[in-house]
Amino acid sequence: MQQHQIKPEILVEQNVACYNNRDLNGFMELFSEDIELYTFPEHATTIAGIDKLREMYKSLFESSPHLHATVLNRIVFNNKVIDHERIEGRMGSKAFIEFVVIYEVSAGKIRRLTVMRQ
Repeated sequence: MQQHQIKPEILVEQNVACYNNRDLNGFMELFSEDIELYTFPEHATTIAGIDKLREMYKSLFESSPHLHATVLNRIVFNNKVIDHERIEGRMGSKAFIEFVVIYEVSAGKIRRLTVMRQ
């Protein structure tokens, strides 16, 4: 199956699996070169471009040996996948944190992320 034919929810599932394995290369392959990461409700651009995203996740993966995301709920709507995720082991912390992430898929890649924090 070619990458552009993958359903958005399958692409996001691959993304979560790479995140949980701290597989930086596999993780980054799923994003478009012009990826944008936003925070909600500010709708402020946190990251713009694949190189900045790689820097952020390289640092996160290196400092989080027990990093793990659990998808608590998922909604698929057209090219968007909305996950309610519980994260543990972030930056070495034993505390759980929760995020809602909206993944927007275009041409078989994750093009935009909007993150809502607890």
